[in-house]
Amino acid sequence: MTWPTAVFLLVVVIVAAFLVAMVIVGLFESRKEKQATIRADDLRQLVHRFEQLTENTLDAQQRTAGDLAELRARTASIEQLLRSVE
Repeated sequence: MTWPTAVFLLVVVIVAAFLVAMVIVGLFESRKEKQATIRADDLRQLVHRFEQLTENTLDAQQRTAGDLAELRARTASIEQLLRSVE
């Protein structure tokens, strides 16, 4: 084997190793991007569930406040009725 052939083969091996390294780095970047997308989707779903929970809680609080107001009104009318009986 002559020096030019050895140098040529060495350059080919280095270029091949560089290309393999670039493919591996590309695969890792692609995987990282996919995981980031999955995390973002999970976060969006979590926010959506939190918004639904907040709406449901607000509805329940409003219903409870209405029921409490109705109970106060009934209590006041019962107290007034009891006072008129005395």
